[in-house]
Amino acid sequence: MDGSRIVSVGRAPAGGARRDCSGCVILPGNVCGHTHLYSTLARGVPYGLEAPSNFVQILQRVWWRLDRALDEEAVRASALVGGAAALLAGTTTVVDHHASPSAIDGSLDVIADALETLGLRAILCYEVSDRDGPERAAAGLRENRRFLAARRRLARGLFGAHASFTLSEETLGACVDGARAAGVGVHIHVAEDAADQRDALARFGVRVTTRLARAGALGPDALLAHCIHLDAAEVETLRASGAAVAHNPTSNMNNTVGHTPVGLLGEAVVVGTDGIGADMFVESKTAYFRARDEDRTVGPAWPLARLAAAARLAGRCFGEPALGTVEPGAPADLVVLAYDPPTPLVADTLAGHWTFGLGACHVRDVMVAGELVVADRRLTRMDAGEIAAQARAAAGRLWRRLEAIAPHPFEPAGGRA
Repeated sequence: MDGSRIVSVGRAPAGGARRDCSGCVILPGNVCGHTHLYSTLARGVPYGLEAPSNFVQILQRVWWRLDRALDEEAVRASALVGGAAALLAGTTTVVDHHASPSAIDGSLDVIADALETLGLRAILCYEVSDRDGPERAAAGLRENRRFLAARRRLARGLFGAHASFTLSEETLGACVDGARAAGVGVHIHVAEDAADQRDALARFGVRVTTRLARAGALGPDALLAHCIHLDAAEVETLRASGAAVAHNPTSNMNNTVGHTPVGLLGEAVVVGTDGIGADMFVESKTAYFRARDEDRTVGPAWPLARLAAAARLAGRCFGEPALGTVEPGAPADLVVLAYDPPTPLVADTLAGHWTFGLGACHVRDVMVAGELVVADRRLTRMDAGEIAAQARAAAGRLWRRLEAIAPHPFEPAGGRA
Protein backbone atom coordinates (compact mmCIF):
# COMPACT_ATOMS: atom_id res chain seq x y z
CA MET A 1 0.00 0.00 0.00
CA ASP A 2 0.98 3.59 -0.55
CA GLY A 3 -1.00 6.07 1.49
CA SER A 4 -4.70 5.22 1.32
CA ARG A 5 -4.49 2.80 -1.63
CA ILE A 6 -3.41 -0.66 -2.58
CA VAL A 7 -0.66 -0.39 -5.18
CA SER A 8 0.13 -4.07 -5.75
CA VAL A 9 -0.94 -7.54 -4.71
CA GLY A 10 1.74 -10.14 -4.05
CA ARG A 11 5.17 -9.99 -2.48
CA ALA A 12 5.96 -6.48 -1.26
CA PRO A 13 9.21 -4.79 -2.25
CA ALA A 14 12.00 -4.61 0.30
CA GLY A 15 11.92 -1.79 2.82
CA GLY A 16 8.94 0.13 4.13
CA ALA A 17 6.65 -0.60 7.06
CA ARG A 18 5.38 -4.16 7.42
CA ARG A 19 2.82 -5.94 9.59
CA ASP A 20 3.00 -9.68 10.11
CA CYS A 21 -0.22 -11.31 8.95
CA SER A 22 1.17 -14.83 8.68
CA GLY A 23 -1.54 -17.46 8.91
CA CYS A 24 -4.29 -14.82 8.62
CA VAL A 25 -6.95 -14.13 6.01
CA ILE A 26 -7.06 -10.64 4.46
CA LEU A 27 -10.38 -9.53 2.98
CA PRO A 28 -12.04 -6.24 2.02
CA GLY A 29 -13.85 -4.55 4.90
CA ASN A 30 -17.59 -5.08 5.21
CA VAL A 31 -20.21 -2.46 4.35
CA CYS A 32 -23.43 -2.13 6.37
CA GLY A 33 -25.99 -1.09 3.76
CA HIS A 34 -28.57 0.50 6.10
CA THR A 35 -28.49 1.31 9.81
CA HIS A 36 -29.69 3.73 12.47
CA LEU A 37 -26.75 4.43 14.77
CA TYR A 38 -28.90 6.24 17.33
CA SER A 39 -30.72 2.99 18.10
CA THR A 40 -27.59 1.78 19.91
CA LEU A 41 -28.72 3.79 22.96
CA ALA A 42 -32.10 2.00 22.99
CA ARG A 43 -30.56 -1.32 24.00
CA GLY A 44 -32.31 -2.39 27.21
CA VAL A 45 -34.37 0.80 27.49
CA PRO A 46 -37.14 0.49 30.13
CA TYR A 47 -40.60 0.30 28.60
CA GLY A 48 -43.74 0.96 30.64
CA LEU A 49 -46.36 1.55 27.97
CA GLU A 50 -48.86 -0.95 26.63
CA ALA A 51 -47.08 -3.36 24.30
CA PRO A 52 -47.39 -2.45 20.59
CA SER A 53 -49.66 -4.72 18.59
CA ASN A 54 -48.52 -3.64 15.13
CA PHE A 55 -45.61 -1.94 13.38
CA VAL A 56 -47.09 1.57 13.42
CA GLN A 57 -47.47 1.31 17.19
CA ILE A 58 -43.82 0.23 17.45
CA LEU A 59 -42.91 3.49 15.73
CA GLN A 60 -45.34 5.58 17.80
CA ARG A 61 -44.44 4.10 21.18
CA VAL A 62 -40.73 3.32 20.74
CA TRP A 63 -38.76 4.87 17.88
CA TRP A 64 -40.65 8.12 17.36
CA ARG A 65 -40.43 8.77 21.10
CA LEU A 66 -36.74 7.90 21.20
CA ASP A 67 -35.75 10.11 18.27
CA ARG A 68 -37.56 13.10 19.82
CA ALA A 69 -35.57 12.57 23.03
CA LEU A 70 -32.21 12.73 21.24
CA ASP A 71 -29.99 15.75 21.82
CA GLU A 72 -26.54 16.49 20.43
CA GLU A 73 -24.78 14.64 23.24
CA ALA A 74 -26.84 11.48 22.65
CA VAL A 75 -26.33 11.70 18.88
CA ARG A 76 -22.57 11.91 19.35
CA ALA A 77 -22.44 9.13 21.94
CA SER A 78 -24.52 6.79 19.81
CA ALA A 79 -22.34 7.44 16.76
CA LEU A 80 -19.15 6.75 18.71
CA VAL A 81 -20.32 3.57 20.40
CA GLY A 82 -22.07 2.27 17.29
CA GLY A 83 -19.11 3.15 15.10
CA ALA A 84 -16.65 1.49 17.46
CA ALA A 85 -18.69 -1.70 17.45
CA ALA A 86 -18.78 -1.63 13.65
CA LEU A 87 -15.01 -1.35 13.31
CA LEU A 88 -14.32 -4.07 15.88
CA ALA A 89 -16.66 -6.35 13.89
CA GLY A 90 -14.77 -5.72 10.64
CA THR A 91 -17.22 -3.18 9.16
CA THR A 92 -15.34 -0.36 7.45
CA THR A 93 -18.33 1.59 6.01
CA VAL A 94 -21.77 2.27 7.47
CA VAL A 95 -24.75 3.75 5.62
CA ASP A 96 -26.70 5.59 8.31
CA HIS A 97 -30.26 6.96 8.26
CA HIS A 98 -30.56 9.53 11.05
CA ALA A 99 -33.47 11.25 12.82
CA SER A 100 -33.37 13.62 15.81
CA PRO A 101 -36.34 16.01 15.48
CA SER A 102 -35.33 18.03 18.56
CA ALA A 103 -31.72 18.42 17.38
CA ILE A 104 -31.70 18.57 13.58
CA ASP A 105 -29.34 21.40 12.67
CA GLY A 106 -25.76 20.15 12.42
CA SER A 107 -26.67 16.62 13.50
CA LEU A 108 -25.01 15.03 10.46
CA ASP A 109 -21.77 16.86 11.22
CA VAL A 110 -21.92 15.54 14.78
CA ILE A 111 -22.17 11.98 13.44
CA ALA A 112 -19.53 12.52 10.76
CA ASP A 113 -17.10 14.05 13.24
CA ALA A 114 -17.55 11.13 15.64
CA LEU A 115 -17.09 8.47 12.97
CA GLU A 116 -14.10 10.22 11.41
CA THR A 117 -12.52 10.40 14.86
CA LEU A 118 -12.72 6.60 14.94
CA GLY A 119 -11.51 6.29 11.35
CA LEU A 120 -14.75 4.77 10.03
CA ARG A 121 -16.06 5.48 6.53
CA ALA A 122 -19.73 6.61 6.43
CA ILE A 123 -22.58 7.57 4.12
CA LEU A 124 -25.04 9.75 6.02
CA CYS A 125 -28.44 11.39 5.59
CA TYR A 126 -31.15 13.05 7.65
CA GLU A 127 -34.59 11.40 7.66
CA VAL A 128 -36.99 14.07 6.34
CA SER A 129 -40.59 13.56 7.49
CA ASP A 130 -43.82 15.52 7.86
CA ARG A 131 -44.81 13.63 11.00
CA ASP A 132 -43.39 16.35 13.29
CA GLY A 133 -44.79 19.31 11.37
CA PRO A 134 -43.67 21.58 8.53
CA GLU A 135 -40.92 23.39 10.44
CA ARG A 136 -39.06 20.18 11.23
CA ALA A 137 -39.61 18.87 7.72
CA ALA A 138 -38.03 22.06 6.39
CA ALA A 139 -35.16 21.74 8.88
CA GLY A 140 -34.52 18.18 7.74
CA LEU A 141 -34.39 19.32 4.11
CA ARG A 142 -31.90 22.05 5.05
CA GLU A 143 -29.73 19.62 6.99
CA ASN A 144 -29.42 17.25 4.05
CA ARG A 145 -28.62 20.11 1.66
CA ARG A 146 -26.06 21.63 4.02
CA PHE A 147 -24.25 18.36 4.64
CA LEU A 148 -24.21 17.37 0.98
CA ALA A 149 -22.61 20.70 0.07
CA ALA A 150 -19.61 19.94 2.31
CA ARG A 151 -16.73 17.65 1.38
CA ARG A 152 -15.22 15.27 3.90
CA ARG A 153 -12.45 12.71 3.66
CA LEU A 154 -14.36 9.72 5.07
CA ALA A 155 -18.01 10.80 4.85
CA ARG A 156 -20.44 11.22 1.98
CA GLY A 157 -24.20 11.66 1.86
CA LEU A 158 -27.49 10.60 0.37
CA PHE A 159 -30.72 12.60 0.64
CA GLY A 160 -32.74 11.10 3.48
CA ALA A 161 -36.50 10.64 3.64
CA HIS A 162 -38.46 8.58 6.14
CA ALA A 163 -41.16 6.71 4.20
CA SER A 164 -44.00 7.46 1.80
CA PHE A 165 -46.62 7.40 4.55
CA THR A 166 -45.06 10.33 6.44
CA LEU A 167 -44.32 12.44 3.36
CA SER A 168 -46.58 14.90 1.57
CA GLU A 169 -46.23 15.38 -2.17
CA GLU A 170 -44.48 18.69 -1.57
CA THR A 171 -41.96 17.27 0.89
CA LEU A 172 -41.23 14.18 -1.21
CA GLY A 173 -40.73 16.44 -4.23
CA ALA A 174 -38.35 18.64 -2.25
CA CYS A 175 -36.30 15.55 -1.27
CA VAL A 176 -36.06 14.47 -4.90
CA ASP A 177 -35.11 17.98 -6.02
CA GLY A 178 -32.47 18.20 -3.30
CA ALA A 179 -30.99 14.85 -4.28
CA ARG A 180 -30.82 15.84 -7.94
CA ALA A 181 -29.19 19.16 -7.13
CA ALA A 182 -26.52 17.40 -5.09
CA GLY A 183 -26.04 14.59 -7.61
CA VAL A 184 -26.96 11.84 -5.13
CA GLY A 185 -29.79 9.39 -4.57
CA VAL A 186 -32.67 9.29 -2.09
CA HIS A 187 -32.35 6.97 0.93
CA ILE A 188 -35.88 6.01 2.04
CA HIS A 189 -37.84 3.22 3.77
CA VAL A 190 -40.18 1.48 1.34
CA ALA A 191 -43.10 -0.83 2.21
CA GLU A 192 -41.54 -2.01 5.46
CA ASP A 193 -45.08 -2.59 6.65
CA ALA A 194 -48.39 -2.91 4.79
CA ALA A 195 -49.45 0.41 6.37
CA ASP A 196 -47.15 2.15 3.89
CA GLN A 197 -49.11 0.64 1.00
CA ARG A 198 -52.52 1.35 2.55
CA ASP A 199 -51.55 4.99 3.03
CA ALA A 200 -50.33 5.42 -0.55
CA LEU A 201 -53.49 3.86 -1.95
CA ALA A 202 -55.74 5.97 0.30
CA ARG A 203 -54.00 9.29 -0.36
CA PHE A 204 -52.73 8.93 -3.92
CA GLY A 205 -54.54 5.97 -5.44
CA VAL A 206 -51.29 4.16 -6.29
CA ARG A 207 -48.88 1.82 -4.51
CA VAL A 208 -45.71 3.13 -2.89
CA THR A 209 -43.26 2.25 -5.64
CA THR A 210 -45.44 3.86 -8.29
CA ARG A 211 -45.66 7.00 -6.19
CA LEU A 212 -41.88 7.13 -5.78
CA ALA A 213 -41.32 6.49 -9.47
CA ARG A 214 -43.69 9.32 -10.43
CA ALA A 215 -41.86 11.64 -8.05
CA GLY A 216 -38.50 10.74 -9.61
CA ALA A 217 -37.16 9.15 -6.41
CA LEU A 218 -36.07 5.90 -8.07
CA GLY A 219 -32.88 5.38 -10.02
CA PRO A 220 -29.43 3.77 -9.84
CA ASP A 221 -28.32 6.09 -7.02
CA ALA A 222 -31.37 5.46 -4.81
CA LEU A 223 -31.25 3.26 -1.70
CA LEU A 224 -34.56 1.73 -0.63
CA ALA A 225 -34.71 0.06 2.77
CA HIS A 226 -36.82 -3.09 3.37
CA CYS A 227 -39.14 -3.29 0.31
CA ILE A 228 -41.16 -6.12 1.89
CA HIS A 229 -44.79 -5.57 0.87
CA LEU A 230 -44.39 -5.36 -2.90
CA ASP A 231 -46.52 -6.76 -5.68
CA ALA A 232 -45.09 -8.18 -8.90
CA ALA A 233 -45.38 -4.89 -10.79
CA GLU A 234 -43.47 -3.06 -8.07
CA VAL A 235 -40.71 -5.65 -8.14
CA GLU A 236 -40.33 -5.09 -11.86
CA THR A 237 -40.34 -1.32 -11.37
CA LEU A 238 -37.56 -1.55 -8.79
CA ARG A 239 -35.46 -3.90 -10.89
CA ALA A 240 -35.80 -1.66 -13.93
CA SER A 241 -34.85 1.44 -11.91
CA GLY A 242 -31.49 0.05 -10.82
CA ALA A 243 -32.08 1.17 -7.22
CA ALA A 244 -30.39 -0.71 -4.41
CA VAL A 245 -32.60 -2.49 -1.86
CA ALA A 246 -31.32 -2.78 1.71
CA HIS A 247 -32.46 -6.08 3.21
CA ASN A 248 -32.49 -6.08 7.03
CA PRO A 249 -33.50 -9.63 8.01
CA THR A 250 -32.93 -9.48 11.77
CA SER A 251 -34.94 -6.27 12.13
CA ASN A 252 -37.70 -7.58 9.88
CA MET A 253 -38.07 -10.70 12.01
CA ASN A 254 -37.89 -8.69 15.24
CA ASN A 255 -40.69 -6.38 14.05
CA THR A 256 -42.61 -9.29 12.47
CA VAL A 257 -43.20 -7.24 9.32
CA GLY A 258 -42.43 -9.94 6.78
CA HIS A 259 -39.55 -10.81 4.48
CA THR A 260 -37.99 -8.89 1.60
CA PRO A 261 -38.48 -10.88 -1.65
CA VAL A 262 -34.74 -11.13 -2.19
CA GLY A 263 -35.01 -13.84 -4.80
CA LEU A 264 -37.19 -11.66 -7.00
CA LEU A 265 -35.14 -8.51 -6.50
CA GLY A 266 -31.91 -10.22 -7.56
CA GLU A 267 -28.66 -8.28 -7.74
CA ALA A 268 -30.20 -5.09 -6.35
CA VAL A 269 -30.11 -6.47 -2.80
CA VAL A 270 -27.56 -5.29 -0.23
CA VAL A 271 -27.58 -6.22 3.45
CA GLY A 272 -28.08 -3.86 6.39
CA THR A 273 -28.87 -4.15 10.08
CA ASP A 274 -31.51 -1.40 10.50
CA GLY A 275 -29.75 -0.42 13.70
CA ILE A 276 -29.39 -3.85 15.32
CA GLY A 277 -25.60 -3.62 15.53
CA ALA A 278 -23.18 -3.56 12.61
CA ASP A 279 -21.81 -7.11 12.58
CA MET A 280 -22.09 -7.99 8.92
CA PHE A 281 -20.79 -11.51 9.47
CA VAL A 282 -23.89 -12.21 11.55
CA GLU A 283 -26.32 -10.22 9.42
CA SER A 284 -25.16 -11.64 6.10
CA LYS A 285 -25.48 -15.17 7.48
CA THR A 286 -28.94 -14.40 8.86
CA ALA A 287 -29.92 -13.12 5.42
CA TYR A 288 -28.54 -16.30 3.85
CA PHE A 289 -30.32 -18.74 6.16
CA ARG A 290 -33.59 -16.80 5.84
CA ALA A 291 -33.31 -16.88 2.04
CA ARG A 292 -32.23 -20.52 2.05
CA ASP A 293 -35.25 -21.42 4.18
CA GLU A 294 -37.49 -20.20 1.35
CA ASP A 295 -35.38 -21.34 -1.60
CA ARG A 296 -32.96 -24.25 -1.34
CA THR A 297 -31.20 -23.17 -4.55
CA VAL A 298 -29.66 -20.23 -2.64
CA GLY A 299 -26.02 -21.16 -2.06
CA PRO A 300 -23.39 -20.03 0.47
CA ALA A 301 -21.87 -17.58 -2.02
CA TRP A 302 -25.08 -15.53 -1.89
CA PRO A 303 -24.21 -13.48 1.24
CA LEU A 304 -20.79 -12.60 -0.21
CA ALA A 305 -22.48 -11.34 -3.38
CA ARG A 306 -24.82 -9.18 -1.31
CA LEU A 307 -21.90 -7.70 0.64
CA ALA A 308 -20.10 -7.03 -2.63
CA ALA A 309 -23.20 -5.19 -3.86
CA ALA A 310 -23.12 -3.02 -0.72
CA ALA A 311 -19.46 -2.24 -1.39
CA ARG A 312 -20.33 -1.17 -4.94
CA LEU A 313 -23.05 1.11 -3.54
CA ALA A 314 -20.53 2.69 -1.16
CA GLY A 315 -18.00 2.93 -3.96
CA ARG A 316 -20.44 4.93 -6.09
CA CYS A 317 -21.04 7.35 -3.24
CA PHE A 318 -17.30 7.86 -2.74
CA GLY A 319 -16.39 7.82 -6.42
CA GLU A 320 -14.31 4.72 -5.72
CA PRO A 321 -15.49 1.92 -8.01
CA ALA A 322 -12.87 -0.50 -6.68
CA LEU A 323 -13.93 -0.10 -3.04
CA GLY A 324 -14.57 -3.53 -1.57
CA THR A 325 -11.89 -5.26 -3.63
CA VAL A 326 -8.25 -6.22 -3.07
CA GLU A 327 -6.60 -5.01 -6.26
CA PRO A 328 -4.20 -2.28 -7.35
CA GLY A 329 -5.79 1.15 -7.11
CA ALA A 330 -8.50 0.12 -4.63
CA PRO A 331 -8.93 1.99 -1.34
CA ALA A 332 -7.08 0.15 1.39
CA ASP A 333 -10.16 -0.78 3.44
CA LEU A 334 -9.09 -4.19 4.73
CA VAL A 335 -9.79 -6.66 7.50
CA VAL A 336 -7.24 -9.13 8.86
CA LEU A 337 -8.87 -12.28 10.25
CA ALA A 338 -6.97 -14.53 12.64
CA TYR A 339 -8.65 -17.67 11.35
CA ASP A 340 -7.10 -21.12 11.32
CA PRO A 341 -9.27 -22.97 8.80
CA PRO A 342 -10.12 -26.60 9.55
CA THR A 343 -10.32 -27.31 5.80
CA PRO A 344 -8.47 -25.80 2.81
CA LEU A 345 -9.26 -22.11 2.30
CA VAL A 346 -8.86 -20.91 -1.28
CA ALA A 347 -10.96 -18.67 -3.53
CA ASP A 348 -13.37 -21.47 -4.41
CA THR A 349 -13.99 -22.43 -0.78
CA LEU A 350 -14.22 -18.93 0.74
CA ALA A 351 -18.03 -18.87 0.59
CA GLY A 352 -18.30 -22.01 2.67
CA HIS A 353 -15.85 -20.68 5.25
CA TRP A 354 -17.69 -17.34 5.37
CA THR A 355 -21.13 -18.83 5.87
CA PHE A 356 -20.21 -21.68 8.21
CA GLY A 357 -17.03 -20.53 9.97
CA LEU A 358 -15.78 -16.97 9.82
CA GLY A 359 -17.09 -14.37 12.25
CA ALA A 360 -16.36 -11.09 13.99
CA CYS A 361 -14.52 -13.06 16.67
CA HIS A 362 -11.74 -13.57 14.11
CA VAL A 363 -11.23 -9.84 13.39
CA ARG A 364 -7.68 -8.94 14.47
CA ASP A 365 -6.91 -5.77 12.49
CA VAL A 366 -8.96 -3.30 10.49
CA MET A 367 -7.63 -0.74 8.02
CA VAL A 368 -9.62 2.14 6.53
CA ALA A 369 -8.11 4.30 3.77
CA GLY A 370 -4.70 2.83 4.52
CA GLU A 371 -4.76 3.54 8.25
CA LEU A 372 -4.78 0.83 10.89
CA VAL A 373 -7.83 1.76 12.99
CA VAL A 374 -8.07 -1.58 14.82
CA ALA A 375 -4.85 -3.35 15.78
CA ASP A 376 -4.73 -6.58 17.74
CA ARG A 377 -8.48 -6.31 18.42
CA ARG A 378 -8.25 -2.80 19.92
CA LEU A 379 -9.20 0.60 18.51
CA THR A 380 -6.10 2.64 17.72
CA ARG A 381 -7.60 6.13 17.95
CA MET A 382 -9.87 5.90 21.00
CA ASP A 383 -10.44 3.68 24.01
CA ALA A 384 -13.48 1.43 23.59
CA GLY A 385 -14.08 1.31 27.35
CA GLU A 386 -14.24 5.10 27.59
CA ILE A 387 -16.62 5.24 24.63
CA ALA A 388 -18.91 2.69 26.29
CA ALA A 389 -18.83 4.59 29.60
CA GLN A 390 -19.78 7.84 27.88
CA ALA A 391 -22.57 6.03 26.03
CA ARG A 392 -23.99 4.61 29.27
CA ALA A 393 -24.09 8.06 30.83
CA ALA A 394 -25.72 9.57 27.73
CA ALA A 395 -28.22 6.70 27.57
CA GLY A 396 -29.25 7.26 31.18
CA ARG A 397 -30.01 10.91 30.50
CA LEU A 398 -31.76 10.00 27.24
CA TRP A 399 -33.96 7.43 29.00
CA ARG A 400 -34.99 9.96 31.65
CA ARG A 401 -36.09 12.41 28.96
CA LEU A 402 -37.91 9.60 27.20
CA GLU A 403 -40.14 9.01 30.24
CA ALA A 404 -41.83 12.38 29.70
CA ILE A 405 -42.55 11.82 25.99
CA ALA A 406 -45.95 10.44 25.03
CA PRO A 407 -46.58 8.09 22.11
CA HIS A 408 -46.43 9.93 18.80
CA PRO A 409 -49.90 10.94 17.55
CA PHE A 410 -49.12 10.59 13.84
CA GLU A 411 -51.27 8.02 12.02
CA PRO A 412 -50.93 6.90 8.40
CA ALA A 413 -54.02 7.04 6.19
CA GLY A 414 -55.81 3.92 5.07
CA GLY A 415 -56.85 2.49 8.42
CA ARG A 416 -55.60 -0.63 10.14
CA ALA A 417 -55.11 -4.04 8.59
